Amino acid sequence: MAKSIAQEFVKGLWDEVPPFRLVLGLCPTLAVTKTVENGIGMGMATTFVLVCSNILISALRKVIPSKVRIAAFIIVIATFVTVVELLMQAFVYPLFLKLGIFIPLIVVNCILLGRAEAFASKNAIMPSLADGMGIGIGYTIALASLGAVRELFGAGTLTIWEKSIPIMGAAFEPFKFMVEAPGAFICLGLMLCFMNIVGKK
Repeated sequence: MAKSIAQEFVKGLWDEVPPFRLVLGLCPTLAVTKTVENGIGMGMATTFVLVCSNILISALRKVIPSKVRIAAFIIVIATFVTVVELLMQAFVYPLFLKLGIFIPLIVVNCILLGRAEAFASKNAIMPSLADGMGIGIGYTIALASLGAVRELFGAGTLTIWEKSIPIMGAAFEPFKFMVEAPGAFICLGLMLCFMNIVGKK
């Protein structure tokens, strides 16, 4: 049992990393990863909702009628999105403003509904918790790494806790397109390529 719970957690860190392996949640992945800080913030918010919704859906899986399960899953996810939105407004308001509309849009993130339908509704609470935690942490790492690459080459800095730390030096000429939409697609494509090469080896 402990081994299977550990496996459910670990799979989200590499084998099923949402943007790179499952190719899910690409809209916020491309939109909010202009900085490391934004990537970490969005990843942590999504992880909170994913873990909490997985636990509740798993606990209620025998009670929820199959005909209304999708609607019930969305209500559960929307509840926790509202909680995380209010918590961010209360404690990290500048980050909440930067992420903007993408916080409430976590409700329609296909990662959450996918995990609810494919895993939490069919498994016990502990494996569902491990699944949500693993997928969430993997998603956070993916967003943070994509944000780091884009910010590093697009601005020459890394932003953590609202402080931009210069990394590349004064002589560096930033690739401005890296922090724009085309840069997001190019960076994601290169990272997908890297993941596939490493995965094959």
